[in-house]
Amino acid sequence: MICGADEAGRGPCFGPLVVAGILVENDEELIRIGVADSKQLTPRRREQLAPMIQKIASKYEIIALPAGDIDDLRKTMTLNELEVFVYSKIIEKLKPDVCYVDAVDVKEERFGRDILSHLSYKPRMISEHKADAKYPVVGAASILAKVKRDELVRRIASELEPKLNIPLGSGYPSDPVTKKFLKTWVTQFGSLPPHVRQSWETCQQLIKNKGTKRLDDF
Repeated sequence: MICGADEAGRGPCFGPLVVAGILVENDEELIRIGVADSKQLTPRRREQLAPMIQKIASKYEIIALPAGDIDDLRKTMTLNELEVFVYSKIIEKLKPDVCYVDAVDVKEERFGRDILSHLSYKPRMISEHKADAKYPVVGAASILAKVKRDELVRRIASELEPKLNIPLGSGYPSDPVTKKFLKTWVTQFGSLPPHVRQSWETCQQLIKNKGTKRLDDF
């Protein structure tokens, strides 16, 4: 049995990090339904494929780590170490013979070795950059992770947007819509909104700037 594992939401300042893994006998059915890297598919196509992937998979696992948990874990580990920890939990549950993972470490082999060191057994590990574009089983995992994260971000948006009457955006710090939402929230409420990764530099800077008076404030 082979497994693919991938994540969605490593970089955003809003919402969870989601890691998904799927277990299949082979990738023939995944290829047949048109599985690809989630980033190459439209949101609508990902939504169509996700239930098909779940049906094809012998087993699948999804772990969504909320922003608050990410902040807590970041006090004692790096983001890479945190991902190693979550990937290993997924793989331990799926128990594949061969595992394909999308490496987040600059040294792709090290990422695979670090995951193996957390497992109770030793499957064959293929850890590569852009594995979601190379291996359909990883592409399938990337789709499940992305669809789950999008669903959770929509829930967050429906909770928070009515308080400001402006859109939240994608949750990424580079998104101008998300930047505006964060700045407006901090200006209006004096603190960061719920579901934000407070350990992220973008968020820390906003709070720091809030306490800095400019000349025109006097």
